[in-house]
Amino acid sequence: MTLIKSKTFITDNFLLNSDVAVELYHNYAKDMPIIDYHNHLSPKLIAENQPVKNITEAWLNGDHYKWRGMRANGIDENFITGSASLKHRFDKWAETVPYTLRNPLFHWTQLELKRYFDIDDILQPNTADIIYEKANTILEHKTPAQLLEHLNVKVVCTTDDPTDDLQYHKAIAKAGFFTKVYPTFRADELFFIGHDKFMPYINKLGVAVNFEIKTYSDFLKAIDARILYFNENGCLLSDFGVGEALVIEDFTQEEVSAIFNKKLEGNKLSTLEINKYRSSLFIYLAKQYHKFDWVQQYHLGPIRNNNSRLVEQVGLDAGCDSIGDFPMAEFLSKLFNTLNSTDQLAKTITYNLNPSQNEVFATMMGNFQTGGIPGKMQWGSGWWFLDQKDGMEKQLNALSNMGLLSRFVGMLTDSRSFLSFPRHEYFRRILCNLLAEDVKKGLVPNDTEFLGHMVQDICYNNAKNYFNFN
Repeated sequence: MTLIKSKTFITDNFLLNSDVAVELYHNYAKDMPIIDYHNHLSPKLIAENQPVKNITEAWLNGDHYKWRGMRANGIDENFITGSASLKHRFDKWAETVPYTLRNPLFHWTQLELKRYFDIDDILQPNTADIIYEKANTILEHKTPAQLLEHLNVKVVCTTDDPTDDLQYHKAIAKAGFFTKVYPTFRADELFFIGHDKFMPYINKLGVAVNFEIKTYSDFLKAIDARILYFNENGCLLSDFGVGEALVIEDFTQEEVSAIFNKKLEGNKLSTLEINKYRSSLFIYLAKQYHKFDWVQQYHLGPIRNNNSRLVEQVGLDAGCDSIGDFPMAEFLSKLFNTLNSTDQLAKTITYNLNPSQNEVFATMMGNFQTGGIPGKMQWGSGWWFLDQKDGMEKQLNALSNMGLLSRFVGMLTDSRSFLSFPRHEYFRRILCNLLAEDVKKGLVPNDTEFLGHMVQDICYNNAKNYFNFN
């Protein structure tokens, strides 16, 4: 392999292609705090707050972005998710990084090295040893709470199962860290009534609420109890992220009760029965979210676990999910209209994974905006495969064309890594440059103070006002 000779390209003006972009970023965006309202960080690790110690663990454990890049580079699975030593796994990632050029992994890697470790060298085989040693020397004394504070992260919202006892969130709240950590009610498992894992989960839910679930009425009672418990422990958001085709079917409560009982009796359900149950659950949960003034999130569009051999070897979340091509407009329309018709539609954020549906999502959210809540219905930032420069720019442009960019609640990491927060910087630089290009073209006023306040709103203020975090 030919080595990359230059030092880092992550200069002060990285991605900023004009004086206006430079002014917008450095004078308005750069120092704004971070609200990361959706991620998959471990509340256990935050609560225990032990030094991270090793960059391989911080970077490669659970990071399917890097796993996919390493597999594409022909790296053996033993060095990705297997039993190879931490150093050997890091070396294989260093071997892969130069081949990620023009993939967002290249930018993210160098941004993280610069922001957390002040490392300018490009990660590659001839720099791997010194970078590994320097990063680990720093991480040996850096806890998750310190890493979050280092990047001025004011709020993070983790992703939590309804049966979670939230013990770590309680411990974090008592610890008084700089960063506030809130749970998010992620109810995906409640929807898998057609799967074998549903009944074990119902039993687990019964344990969490301390009563046996024998009927559909018991089931709803258990859901209510868990939502109340989450609410009492600071929860302000829900989420949904099942990667399948979704529909809203007409149903009656009697039908759904019979379907649920049929499942409890061990009988197989038809596709129509499954969809009626799910439709009822979508609407029931959403009404509860509205009742508690939560923000509901819908992550829609992936087709998951495509490589069954890899899933058998590694387990779920192996990094073999991709963009799906499910129809979404009718599902969203019927769900939101049903809730809106009784004035029970909560503040909502949708995220789509298929960029061909950008305008579908952007225009659908505009159908249900309402007075009194600016930006109540949000089309969320570029997600998963789309949270890179091209994906972010397309999302920002479509949102600008179809809605109000100025009311956008901005970026999130959707990450499992405590080193991923420079992605907010990445987004902010892209946003500032996009607006500056409009100034250059004469499409918007050359008024950096006006544009700068808009940038600050998108980076932080809008999210702060939208979520009402304490």
